[in-house]
Amino acid sequence: MMNILIPTDFSENAQNAVRYALEYFSDIPVNFYILHISLKGLDYKEDGADEGFEFFEDKQVIQQPIIKLQEEIKTCKLLAKNTNHQFYMLYENMLLVEAIRKHVAEKEIDYIVMGTKGASKISQKEIGSNTSEVITKVKCPVLLIPENATFIEIKNIAFLTDYNYIYRNKVIKALSQTLQIQEAGLRVLHIRSQNSTLTASQTDNKGFLHYFFRETKHSFHFLDNKNIETGIQDFVETWEIDMVAIVAKNLNLIQRLLFKPILNSINYQSEVPFLILHE
Repeated sequence: MMNILIPTDFSENAQNAVRYALEYFSDIPVNFYILHISLKGLDYKEDGADEGFEFFEDKQVIQQPIIKLQEEIKTCKLLAKNTNHQFYMLYENMLLVEAIRKHVAEKEIDYIVMGTKGASKISQKEIGSNTSEVITKVKCPVLLIPENATFIEIKNIAFLTDYNYIYRNKVIKALSQTLQIQEAGLRVLHIRSQNSTLTASQTDNKGFLHYFFRETKHSFHFLDNKNIETGIQDFVETWEIDMVAIVAKNLNLIQRLLFKPILNSINYQSEVPFLILHE
């Protein structure tokens, strides 16, 4: 059984993430843990708590979390297409990252699934939203579901890289597992400095990916480090990309792609899920 953790504030954004997860893992036995976190009684608010993922805003939600969680579980059971999907409610009165770390360890969580707003709806602050707190501080794969995303068959997954890192077991395992779950092809997109050539170490890292995924449909592509957002948008459309994967240590690129306002012509952020991988 896989173990999936889904934090929720009961907003439409969070509920869409739940619906997506049920479809995404529809063919696999899964324990779904639906977690609501309240800060009631804590004299604390995380930096940027209004951004990206909307926890703790509705006083009525805070007053009746157990009832809301029970309703959420009932809805999940009605929507579930797999009889091997089990649902458990979790309620914590502690800080977001602390609570998620606790349950990732205790429940041996394979993926965290979170809903996220489009970048046009959050401020230009540095990474500091609840979503990015989880991305940077919890060592577990995070599947970010945009507010407008609806599940479709995942045929192609783009993996964004600069080839500067040796891909360790956790990254490769999570990426490989994701490809297997969806029987998807891998499209490796190299974000490079304009007109630069690969160093010896970068060539080795690219070769490792080619060897490891030799039995998986895959291809290699490059994008010059100029107008990255537009370039990725074109790549998503041209190669019919249904998910974008990136390693969490690429903080600057993640911030640029997910947490900053962008042109209206860029729509992958509101439609295409991102998979954040950890070493």
